[in-house]
Amino acid sequence: MTYETLQYGRDGAIATVTLNRPEAMNAFTPTMAEELEDVLEQADSDDTVRAIIFTGAGRAFCAGMDLSADGNVFGLDETIDPTSPEMERNRDTGGKVVLRMFRMKKPLIAAVNGASVGVGTTMQLPMDVRIASPFAKFGFVFAERGITLESCASWFLPRLVGIAKAAEWSYTGKVFGAEEALAGGLISEIVAPDNLLARAREIAESFTARTSAMSVALNRQLLWRMMGAAHPMDAHMAESRTMLHTSMKDGKEGVQSFLEKRTPEFRDLPSQGAPAGFDWDEEPDFR
Repeated sequence: MTYETLQYGRDGAIATVTLNRPEAMNAFTPTMAEELEDVLEQADSDDTVRAIIFTGAGRAFCAGMDLSADGNVFGLDETIDPTSPEMERNRDTGGKVVLRMFRMKKPLIAAVNGASVGVGTTMQLPMDVRIASPFAKFGFVFAERGITLESCASWFLPRLVGIAKAAEWSYTGKVFGAEEALAGGLISEIVAPDNLLARAREIAESFTARTSAMSVALNRQLLWRMMGAAHPMDAHMAESRTMLHTSMKDGKEGVQSFLEKRTPEFRDLPSQGAPAGFDWDEEPDFR
């Protein structure tokens, strides 16, 4: 895959997406948003890809939106009435990216190598693991720029770190370091810069080496979707369907390989279809 703002690499079952505008600290643009949506779609449809690592080229992860663009720097059409049906064409670019991440069937890991503020931070929220260099910086800086949270951060952030910490970070707009991010639950560990990608790969391999691709895909979707469920019965209904499907397929191999003390050979692939009653691409219409 060749892109203008990204680099895409593969090493076995692990893919790495590098935000690649180092001269601009990998600042986010509408083109980068489109390319991220495309690379996510391509990786998700490729059964040989089991996990995806995201990092940045140079000294930054992503310094937020590129504010040097002409016109509306956020890529929005100011002539569209926000109450009209035309707003479907005027959606927040970062939000479209993270909604595609939310629907992913593969684990996503952020290896935050440096500065990541604004959309550089919010794009990490739907990733499953976030690790960082000691030099990483984070910031929900929107109030200091006179704008609001974006990239669905008002949904993801309080679920990840709690409402009090989400409020503090988003009301102040301050930039904070890796230690505060770790204490607040935004990242799971701080890793020496020279070992950051190796540690991300180690995590990715722990998710993929002996597991069923279908099981991981379904577990990822169950966990993310059920954070917004109104009652545990929603989880019970969904899990009953996924358990039936998996118990008839890779579950049989998983049990047999355990009894025979051998490595399982799982063959049920997400590309072959979701369990009955479970839609991979389930998403409400934009209103």
